[in-house]
Amino acid sequence: MCARRYRLGTMTDQTSNPARPAQSREDEPAHGDHHGHRHDHHHHSHGHGPADFGRAFAIGTVLNLIFVAVEAAYGFYANSMALLADAGHNLSDVAGMVVAWAAVVLARRPPSTNFTYGLGTASILAALINAVLLLIAVAAIVWAAIERIATPQHVDAHIVFWVAAIGIVINVATAMLFHSGIKHDLNVRGAFLHMAADAAVSLGVVITALAMMTWGYTWLDPAISLAIAAVIVWGTWGLLRDSVRLSVHGVPPGIDVDQVRRALANMPGVVSVHDLHIWPLSTTQTALSAHLVMPAGHPGDDFLRIANETLHHEFSIAHATLQIEQGDGKMCAVQCDHDLGHP
Repeated sequence: MCARRYRLGTMTDQTSNPARPAQSREDEPAHGDHHGHRHDHHHHSHGHGPADFGRAFAIGTVLNLIFVAVEAAYGFYANSMALLADAGHNLSDVAGMVVAWAAVVLARRPPSTNFTYGLGTASILAALINAVLLLIAVAAIVWAAIERIATPQHVDAHIVFWVAAIGIVINVATAMLFHSGIKHDLNVRGAFLHMAADAAVSLGVVITALAMMTWGYTWLDPAISLAIAAVIVWGTWGLLRDSVRLSVHGVPPGIDVDQVRRALANMPGVVSVHDLHIWPLSTTQTALSAHLVMPAGHPGDDFLRIANETLHHEFSIAHATLQIEQGDGKMCAVQCDHDLGHP
């Protein structure tokens, strides 16, 4: 049996060139100019990745840090549980954005001999931390709200109203900085959800302040905090689920492994596909490796180009490595999983 590994769009014979790096840097052609397709073109479907939102993270962090200080000060002055809870929630968002901002910086660093895929997985960890911080903030809100319901206190509703109204403006403006990237990057989506949740919290506080000014029901101040906490948990659960999945190298949401397998198996000359693996490199980039059994031997560069385009355009998989085998797929150089179970 003959077994060679092929990087989509280029061919590498392991026996003749073992020192060739598995992934080229951004300034080097990973697929060769003679194919008319360079590695950096692979990223056109990920044009809204985290590297495009460094300025948004910076603006959002500064705006919200200033507002947290103002809101907390007026929360103590007005004796408002709602304002203090919102300030605590905003502070967790500031911390989350700082983590996400750091992930943006790390993700932009080029690959190295120690990190051959770069540090894109930092964006996955940032998304997970964002989700956890948000849920911790919710827990704090619930705890404080329950205590305030048990012992109602006087609240200056007029101050609560105006501070919360300003919070709506700031949070909506910050959320819109990230809106264009919510479908392309889990990390950006996390930042957007944080800001949208903050806007919802501030709106709830405004409504509560109006009700207190009208009827004088001070228990509404902590009660609305509980309702908002439930909304935040509902909106954060998907982010937590997806970030946990990506952090343990689960197949990214939206990619069907069976469909990828069929797409490769239906290519000319391929009789079977095995040892198929799909995993995230970051919140925007996906990698694949697979063994293709092709009795006719090396399929040529056109096959690799077509395979590359298929994986890229149909599944947004931009980093792929194929091992071509001429045997029956039973004699891999490493232990192969020919069949994947379904948990």
